[in-house]
Amino acid sequence: QVQLVESGGGLVQAGGSLRLSCAASGSTFRFAVIGWYRQAPGKQRELVASIASGGVTDYADSVKGRATISRDTAKNTVYLQMNSLKPEDTAVYYCNLYSGTKDYWGQGTQVTVSS
Repeated sequence: QVQLVESGGGLVQAGGSLRLSCAASGSTFRFAVIGWYRQAPGKQRELVASIASGGVTDYADSVKGRATISRDTAKNTVYLQMNSLKPEDTAVYYCNLYSGTKDYWGQGTQVTVSS
């Protein structure tokens, strides 16, 4: 069974930075694609960034140049560094692990960017 626990969210002023963490339990971590998604009120959940087991990354256009996703296999943890935050980045951020056959989700962490 895989469990994902996000942390690092909070209230930050526009232009600030946050680092989100996603700690995973289970043995599938090192082979899985890990993604960060976000969902703002009244909007659909959207992919922010993802990282494959080999380290290949992908970013939404809205965060390119401002976000960096990384993984520490020894710690079973994925990080999302967000810089130059904007009010439109305000959302609940969710960690996702895709094992190849099943999706797992964390409980989410709130990020609020004040203008």
